[in-house]
Amino acid sequence: MEPENLTQIAEFLLLGLSEDPELQPILFGLLLTIYLVTVVGNLLIILAVSSDSHLHTPMYFFLSNLALTDICSTSTLVPKMLLNIQTESKAISYAGCLTQAYFFMVFLCMDNLLLTMMAYDRYVAICHPLHYMVIMNPCLCVLLVLICLLISTVDALVHALMLLRLSFCKHLEIPHFFCDLTQILKVACSNTLINNTILLLATILLGFGPVSGIIFSYARIVSSILRIPSTGGKYKAFSTCGTHLSVVSLFYGASIWVYLSSALTDSPRMSAMASVMYTVVTPMLNPFIYSLRNKDMKGALRKLILGVFSFL
Repeated sequence: MEPENLTQIAEFLLLGLSEDPELQPILFGLLLTIYLVTVVGNLLIILAVSSDSHLHTPMYFFLSNLALTDICSTSTLVPKMLLNIQTESKAISYAGCLTQAYFFMVFLCMDNLLLTMMAYDRYVAICHPLHYMVIMNPCLCVLLVLICLLISTVDALVHALMLLRLSFCKHLEIPHFFCDLTQILKVACSNTLINNTILLLATILLGFGPVSGIIFSYARIVSSILRIPSTGGKYKAFSTCGTHLSVVSLFYGASIWVYLSSALTDSPRMSAMASVMYTVVTPMLNPFIYSLRNKDMKGALRKLILGVFSFL
């Protein structure tokens, strides 16, 4: 096939999760439900944190930013999936595909870095409790979020700009439900060695780096908790980390599952199904984890909901 100039490429074709016509209404209903639950759940987290002065702490500040990131991440992918199912079209424009890939990379990296910042927050709270409010002051918290956003934006921008140098062939079919960077590279006609090298370096720096930071933080946390003499004190200290550990386990567990499914199977459709877990399901579950396991959050949500109903 002859390579085609980038400016002449009209569209990519997203093959989606299934080509079975009978499954399309089921997929549409399921995805729409998950999307609405994700947006409403994470929005409630943001509103609860904003409206309750008891939650104006660094931990909940990072949590509200994580909830906002999850809303944006899901909104980057699901509406286009729903539109394609509803219109029975698989097409996405070249500009739309690169835009979707860019914003997904931004929000995925933000999720990763925010989870690391939350681990650091728990480390300071448990290992240096007397200096917690001095170290985790509002200016530092805002600065940390801005740094996360800057790193995520620059990382995604580098990948997006490197995509612009590639040539593509006609009949561009992506065996996925969104414009995933790795899938775009697979359909390129030109040499992708530089792109894959940058992707590998970014994965090492922005993947293993944050994971190492989380592991280090929790190693120090566990060491500090074990030195607490009372059982009640140990339980109270560890309970403040339980929700974050659950979200971290879900996020990285889903990511590892996607990697393993891609490595162990030659079926792109199976890899796409596995990707649903960390791209769509995980953002939906995060609000439930934080609200069900956190007494302060449950109280804030209860007051928020009662306030809304009393207003109506």
